[in-house]
Amino acid sequence: MQRSKRFEVLEDRPVNKDGFVKEWPEMGFVAMSSPNDPKPSIKLENGKIIELDGKKRKDFDMLDQFISDYTIDATITEQVMALDSMEIARKLVDINIPRAEIVELSKGLTPAKLLEVLNHMNVVEMMMALQKMRARKTPSNQCHVTNIRDNPVLMAADAAEAGLYGFDEQETTVGVVRYAPFNALALLVGSQTVRGGILTQDSLEEATELRLAMLGLTSYAETISIYGTEPVFIDGDDTPWSKSFLASAYASRGAKMRFTSGTGSEVQMAGAEGKSMLYLELRCVMMAKGAGVQGLQNGSISCIGIPASVPSGLRAVLAENLATMIFDLEVASGNDQTFSHSEIRRTAKMLCQMLPGTDFIFAGFSAVPNNEDMFAGSNMDSSDIDDYLIIQRDLMVDGGLKPVDEETIIEARYQAAKSMQAIFDELGFPAITDEEVEAATYANSSEDMPTRNVVEDLKSAEQILRDGISGFDIALILAKRGYRQTAERIFDMLKQRVAGDYLHTSAIINKDNLVMSAVNDENDYSGPGTGYRLSPERWEEIKNIRQAISPKDFD
Repeated sequence: MQRSKRFEVLEDRPVNKDGFVKEWPEMGFVAMSSPNDPKPSIKLENGKIIELDGKKRKDFDMLDQFISDYTIDATITEQVMALDSMEIARKLVDINIPRAEIVELSKGLTPAKLLEVLNHMNVVEMMMALQKMRARKTPSNQCHVTNIRDNPVLMAADAAEAGLYGFDEQETTVGVVRYAPFNALALLVGSQTVRGGILTQDSLEEATELRLAMLGLTSYAETISIYGTEPVFIDGDDTPWSKSFLASAYASRGAKMRFTSGTGSEVQMAGAEGKSMLYLELRCVMMAKGAGVQGLQNGSISCIGIPASVPSGLRAVLAENLATMIFDLEVASGNDQTFSHSEIRRTAKMLCQMLPGTDFIFAGFSAVPNNEDMFAGSNMDSSDIDDYLIIQRDLMVDGGLKPVDEETIIEARYQAAKSMQAIFDELGFPAITDEEVEAATYANSSEDMPTRNVVEDLKSAEQILRDGISGFDIALILAKRGYRQTAERIFDMLKQRVAGDYLHTSAIINKDNLVMSAVNDENDYSGPGTGYRLSPERWEEIKNIRQAISPKDFD
């Protein structure tokens, strides 16, 4: 058969390297509406829920029981469930219906009822609802800072650069688990080099992660995974109750924390039970609400390839973000794992969260090249920073980032690397050479860095945990070695741990070391002229990209 030249061109486009599948409800390959999804229902007896979405209490699995006992308000659920789902969907979009009214309704919804509501909404309507339902008025952003060698000097420099761009949260992980304390230290020092208040985490197995938090080397956690079916939960050796206990362990020690879930995880683990991806995710959202955590990292996250392969899949991802907000939870709304070879498709997905704004538009914008991102790459990476900043400028939208000139970035990277050099020297760790400092100052990736002695580094990394070297110890060293401002910023972060104000929903800490959360920066959007609006100062910041020319340049 002779081929169409146009189709040959089309087939060579990046988007056709992506994977797409037809719906397969029996295995859970359906985004938002499976024929196997239950119908909404609720029945009570003596104030206790005895039927949930068509299932009798004697047949409840552990998620049904947890949601019934800890999430749904039995005093209002019958009234809420009697409302028409279309009416609730319209309330979500209606600028005359305040956010607080929707949050109150959420207390009586069942997973199947909310699924029915969301299925009435198109993408634009969901984005309109997102703008109203976000807990914190001011949108923000989170990034990944990792490298394939777990090089602590480079990591500190990259964290400093990311802080300058405006990321309020920074997350790292490891290639070699024993490097974890070095990575936590590098992120703490690098981020605080450029401004106070940046929250950091080291994504690890939970016991080590909690130990690092207790030492004051990290300030939040979010990789505490929950799932929408009992078999998949059990696969992870967990239950809703054990996850709730773990959440309280973090919070009681002053560490901010979110759960992580996302559409497609149950399909990926072969335990979807024939239900739609969104229905199972709504069970996760309601479990998180019942557990009392600050919020949820969701938006499919590391499973994004699954919903992205089926019809309406990216709509389902947007719907799960909205559902989290409906339950008055903080949301880090995905966009953190790459899922497409198509730049157009990746941007289209990201705009669903960027345009209305979420608490954290990315749950990990890769502040490093994607081949250095140990979270398997992000929807956008360091090479996309200019595109992102220009989209903010084009659309007059706040995506949480700001332009920075090259000279400022070089100086910050140098100071972060020098700080690490001083800390290693003071603690007797393997020396960070001037050559390494110079390389980290100008590097793009770990390929630009001299190699380090891995064996000796690992011994010193383990010493941090063995000797209990804390954030306070690091602050004292930096003050002693002349890096007083960074030392004071780290000490201020430790004081925040004691105060605990950043345990409020959607909390971030601004450059003035003040907590901004859903308590003191509550979203009050009710139509044009309300809610978050760019201040003149912030608009000037967004406008002034380095590429823009001025008539004065030609005087």
